[in-house]
Amino acid sequence: MPIYSGSCFCRNIEYKLHLDSPNEARTSLCHCRNCRKAFGTNYGLTAKVPKDAFHLTTGKPKVHAADNGSGVMIYREFCDNCGSYILEYGELAKDHFRYICVGSLDDLEALPPKGEFFCKSRASWMPEVPNVFHKQTVKE
Repeated sequence: MPIYSGSCFCRNIEYKLHLDSPNEARTSLCHCRNCRKAFGTNYGLTAKVPKDAFHLTTGKPKVHAADNGSGVMIYREFCDNCGSYILEYGELAKDHFRYICVGSLDDLEALPPKGEFFCKSRASWMPEVPNVFHKQTVKE
């Protein structure tokens, strides 16, 4: 069983991911406006993992909850000291999944992307990620 470690920038928050295999994580880029704003760049990069795979080992993140623009609550957990995002989850997924911010993993190569969402909103200067799925919306 692979174990992946991660943290915020200042390491006040640290965590472990316990996965049966790397294939259990669905890493993807999201080009929606909500992710672009939250991540402060032109896409969000998260790995969807089972909720029970995520284990905090140090610290406690602050939680921000807001409507994602379609009437659904989205929760983002981050370090209240350095501001690093750790994870996010929506109202419908909160009992089952966590979306780990891939940049918080100690090994950035551990869980490569399997796809892209909201490609219709991808910045015109950004190329497609090769050899992954490309969806114009989430429910395509």
